[in-house]
Amino acid sequence: MDHLSGLDAAFLHLESPETPMHVGSLAIFELPADYTGDFMQDVRTHIQERMHMAPIFQRKLVNMPFDIANPIWVMDEALDIDYHIRHVIVPPPATRATVDRLVARLHSSLLDRSRPLWEMHILDGLPVPDDLPKGTRYVGLYSKMHHAALDGMGGQVLMEAIMDVTAVPRAPKKKMRRREPARGDNYGIAELTASGVMHNVSQSIKLTKNLPTLTRKAFDILKPSKEPDGSDSGRMNWLAPKTPLSAVITNQRSFARFSIPYAETKKIAKLNNVSLNDVVMAISGEGLTRYFADEGFSTEDPLLAAIPVSVRPEGNTELHNQVSMARMSLATNIKDPLERLQAICVSSSHTKEMMSDVKAIMPTDFPSIGAPWLVSSIASTLTRTRVVNSVPPFANVLISNVPGPNITLYFAGAKQISIYPVSIPYHGMGLNITLQSYNGYLDFGVISCQKLMPDIHELAQHMKEAHNELLELSIKAKPEAPILASVKETTKTTAKQKSSSK
Repeated sequence: MDHLSGLDAAFLHLESPETPMHVGSLAIFELPADYTGDFMQDVRTHIQERMHMAPIFQRKLVNMPFDIANPIWVMDEALDIDYHIRHVIVPPPATRATVDRLVARLHSSLLDRSRPLWEMHILDGLPVPDDLPKGTRYVGLYSKMHHAALDGMGGQVLMEAIMDVTAVPRAPKKKMRRREPARGDNYGIAELTASGVMHNVSQSIKLTKNLPTLTRKAFDILKPSKEPDGSDSGRMNWLAPKTPLSAVITNQRSFARFSIPYAETKKIAKLNNVSLNDVVMAISGEGLTRYFADEGFSTEDPLLAAIPVSVRPEGNTELHNQVSMARMSLATNIKDPLERLQAICVSSSHTKEMMSDVKAIMPTDFPSIGAPWLVSSIASTLTRTRVVNSVPPFANVLISNVPGPNITLYFAGAKQISIYPVSIPYHGMGLNITLQSYNGYLDFGVISCQKLMPDIHELAQHMKEAHNELLELSIKAKPEAPILASVKETTKTTAKQKSSSK
């Protein structure tokens, strides 16, 4: 039986109506002026021909008897493609804000656990840049997949299955003939129970072996990091400072998106001898600081970011989640942007060093006896008691950087212009900033709770301004290394195509 790992199942058990645990994206596609087909039908055909290439399309959950252990995956032999792929007209007037509100609403609803855990929504009626040929059409693809069913490796498999590098879709791989019929959900109670018990025993043995080391490393990860000069940080607390986002969230979402040139961000990193991810952290921290200032809030302690860290061993291709969570300082207590960037680099290096020590022993699967009802009860308690409104959070914001291709991709014959991640906020950490690199740009998706951040587009604008300021200061500090003319020209050309997303 294909058991969910402990980490996969945690995304299920932590889910509630207020905190859906699916991840998604909004991809913008261009259909040429001479396109006369039915894109909705093209997408249905495209997915049907390729769904055997990505397990998420056909797997659904079967719960264990009395929830004694985590669910298992089985094949859905009666998949309804019309349920999973839907057509939506963007309410007029079709503006960027209208599209973002629609995506936020679609992202607020839970996936149906009796079916495979994915949906795709074709968004028609998107605005089109004025400089494109008359008749050019933009369509959106909002998709959501449950995090229990999809991690980075699963996302890579999915991307390889449905995307192409030319406008003419390649012939899909042939479907392998099954040697025996799929069992579906036709397992007996005794069979399920025995499998659950054996799985729990094996995971208990693994966890017991590594528990002392894991406990010690967890303490090290939470322990305050050092200042750039090596001294103890007097302002880096064990927990993050409370902010207006450190609260219980509702199921309503607010969403904003923007893009910045990859070359510019890379230039900032090179001029300051830091990583591209350090630059992302710097503009996120500065954007948040400016947003909070507009709200009349400030804190002397630095804001802390939670960052996903892959613990997948090299060469491992299993599709279950293999990721842990670390945190780092955004150094928002340092006013000078360039000094702040260096402090972030130090904090980032400290985090990487800590996580490298635990990567080989970090469990992604663990005993699950009673986990479904225990973890679900904890999640429910967080919502009903509102305890997170009173205690300091683990971190203030979750920031994730997803690497993507630096080439143009196509989907069902349509050219992809942008792809904006739509991720997961949670109680006490009501803001998620996720970005994905694609074809010369970093596409940011910023999502929060509508009650906490109804004006989330202002945060996006502050982050763009923080990026521009950091670029200007970096070039000014080292004028001998300006942005290359070829880079500027590439940025200018790509910007025309992405203008509807700006």
